[in-house]
Amino acid sequence: MKTIIAEKPSVAREIARIVKASKREIGYYAGAEYYVTWAFGHLVQPALPDGYGIKGFHPDNLPIIPPVFKLIPRQIKTDKGYKPDSDVAAQIKVIARLFRESERIIVATDAGREGELIFRYLYEYVGCALPFDRLWISSLTDKAIREGLERIESGNKYDNLYYAAKARSEADWLVGINATQAITIAAGRGTYSLGRVQTPTLAMVCKRYWENKRFTPEPVWQAHFATPGAEADTVVKFSSVEKWKEKAPAEAAYKALDTQRAVSVTKVERKETVQEPPLLYDLTSLQKEANTKHGFSAEKTLSLAQKLYEAKAITYPRTGSRYIPEDVFGEIPALLLAQKNNPVWAKRLALVGDTLSCRSVDDGKVTDHHALLPTDVKPKMLSADEQTVYDMIVGRMLEAFAERCIKDVTTVTVVCDGVEYVAKGTIIRQAGWRGIYGEETEDIVLPEWTEGMTLPVGGCSMTEGKTKPKPLHTEATLLAAMETAGREIGNDEMRQALKACGIGTPATRAAIIETLFSREYMTRYKKSLVPTEKGLALYSVVKSMRIADVELTGDWEAALAKIERGEMRAETFREAIESYTEQITSELLASDKLFTHKGSDCLCPKCRTGRMQFYGKVVRCDNDACGLPVFRIKAGKTLSDAEITELLTKGRTEVIKGFNSKQGKAFSAVVAFDAEFNTVFEFPEQTRVKKSTKRKK
Repeated sequence: MKTIIAEKPSVAREIARIVKASKREIGYYAGAEYYVTWAFGHLVQPALPDGYGIKGFHPDNLPIIPPVFKLIPRQIKTDKGYKPDSDVAAQIKVIARLFRESERIIVATDAGREGELIFRYLYEYVGCALPFDRLWISSLTDKAIREGLERIESGNKYDNLYYAAKARSEADWLVGINATQAITIAAGRGTYSLGRVQTPTLAMVCKRYWENKRFTPEPVWQAHFATPGAEADTVVKFSSVEKWKEKAPAEAAYKALDTQRAVSVTKVERKETVQEPPLLYDLTSLQKEANTKHGFSAEKTLSLAQKLYEAKAITYPRTGSRYIPEDVFGEIPALLLAQKNNPVWAKRLALVGDTLSCRSVDDGKVTDHHALLPTDVKPKMLSADEQTVYDMIVGRMLEAFAERCIKDVTTVTVVCDGVEYVAKGTIIRQAGWRGIYGEETEDIVLPEWTEGMTLPVGGCSMTEGKTKPKPLHTEATLLAAMETAGREIGNDEMRQALKACGIGTPATRAAIIETLFSREYMTRYKKSLVPTEKGLALYSVVKSMRIADVELTGDWEAALAKIERGEMRAETFREAIESYTEQITSELLASDKLFTHKGSDCLCPKCRTGRMQFYGKVVRCDNDACGLPVFRIKAGKTLSDAEITELLTKGRTEVIKGFNSKQGKAFSAVVAFDAEFNTVFEFPEQTRVKKSTKRKK
């Protein structure tokens, strides 16, 4: 027997039907040759700090860097903390038994980084040593599953993918756990969540917010006039090339137009403009456009695309590529023909043309999966939102393979009293891909003007406008910023080249954005993303720290991609991320800006110049060159202001009761400074007992 393991029950059901595993059992399907079972996403995950015996948030424990990560079954969060998920535990037992009863495993989890990790973590946790093969498919159609099973590959071919996935998982744990604990300790109260990707993402939202709010609009003036057009009762509008920041030159230009009532043509430039078809969608570009055109959140678009994928209507949605390979290009005519009975697209098929564009065809730019395409399966019973996303993918396929849009653009420049004015005309020679959605169908025809001609001024005006700030981020613009690590790139092909240095992945960006909402760091106002006071307060603390460095985070993503390609060892990445974790933990523990604090007259015992400032969980020297921190929490007890004051002024406290050892035993001790002003415990009573025992001898 062979066991096929899928990522979720719905996918397992489709595969089971193909391999004739028709008998439904608890947690799997059984057939003559195959068992088909499933996970529910990640069944196994790295343990939280308490899995290593580390409880609570204590600066002495940081940074927490496990030498080897411990795997545990997925837990669920309750009011009393985390507890095992009984359904997960039961499914793991089923899978472990099937593995033991099989001679080989076929891995059919989603064909990507996370899908690989879902299986490998489970495989490691149950202690399985069976050889396994990989089913790697880009759609769930019967044809794709059958072809995939005929060309399954050895699982070790995907080892580098696993190493990258594991490195990403462990990096997120190291940065997230340590940064969250460090900032929470420094804040003094509440819990603040930080993450390797979520914090730079929040930083981009907050930075744009402050740029927008602190922007000072400046007035700009422009002069305009109209002259008779090519046909009766039409006019052509000219506007000044320059936009003046002062009113006087605009007024002078307006008066010249009004007085002279004529302008001279100085330049007529005619050129052919070619607009290439757009690239096919990857997940991020689909999410951006769905947000811009339909107001869908990134998470909603991903969810809808996933449903369409499981309904066999589209190819694998979590793709980062906007290209297809040559062999898939050979299937495009059939996919286009499959839309001939679609009432929305049938009439538009003729606009694609006989010769298909090859702009989205490039074997070298296809990653794990090719760009999004509809399949030849006609979807049934779609919801309105599912239909919207499906139509977007079909429409983009038609656009991507249609002919170029070709326009003749005429630019006419005229002069009046030394001021240049310009007007543009356009004649559509070939609508091409622009015709799919009925864009660019109207010509703007200019008269046959030539240089040296004089044109009459029919009417003139002067307008005042204001400079505008960059708008607040929407999910569409934030996704674009994440894709290029904050770099503003308009060109599709340049954006593709920078993808390796983006933050997050197409599969994870929606979840990162939703995390910022759930943590109450930002909210939606119409389509705009607005940081909350909590988010802005956090940003004020971390904005200049490495944890918020967008480009640095992009570099980490590029390193993970190198691991996946076999160009970097995972151990090298791990060493670098551990060093980074130590740096950000130190930075965050030294931060003290989140909440208000009390000043004091206590002189800093270390530098003897600064004054100690009392925060919720830390007391700190206000001398930037020193910054001595004294943390209030010691062995489970929070030191009072009086006890801290005594420590600062005398170098030691009286005996304090109520401390707890790591074994949970209560003890009393003196808190004192050592030679480097670290706080240590002293046990004077114990010392006296030892001395008296010696005297008796």
